[in-house]
Amino acid sequence: MPLLTNYYREKYGDELDNFVAVSPDLGSVGRTRAFATKLEIPIAIIDKRRPKANVSEIMNIIGNVEGKKVILVDDMIDTAGTITNAAIALKERGAIEVDACCTHAVLSGPAIERIENSPISELLVLNTISLSPEKKLNKIIDLSVAKIFAEAINRIHEGTSVSKLFD
Repeated sequence: MPLLTNYYREKYGDELDNFVAVSPDLGSVGRTRAFATKLEIPIAIIDKRRPKANVSEIMNIIGNVEGKKVILVDDMIDTAGTITNAAIALKERGAIEVDACCTHAVLSGPAIERIENSPISELLVLNTISLSPEKKLNKIIDLSVAKIFAEAINRIHEGTSVSKLFD
């Protein structure tokens, strides 16, 4: 999370006043709330139903996104169905821009095509999973976890707190 929030703080600075962090489902609310707290922005939640595996249907958006730029926050994106359906729903409800971020970009099956054709302006991912050349879209920003992993290894070696890295 520090890598993701630092990226947005550096990129948008004072413009963050017009942003809302959005949880793509009820299971991601805690993560999204922590993300929003670090950026000092409000939160919205997408209440969805999943009729079967890898299929999601947007039901409702809890919170105000009209006239706002939004950042969808997820732990991983696999087939990109949830995140792209969420982006469409947010635009339909008045969001002026939709960005998304995740820790793990699995990007299997139709994910790349879905992301490319979605209203997501930018997808920020951490390089915990290497992206093959065909998955490197212009709208995908790939951040390195190398420094934070190296610091975690050093802290383990030195016997100091690893959890402080994530404060």
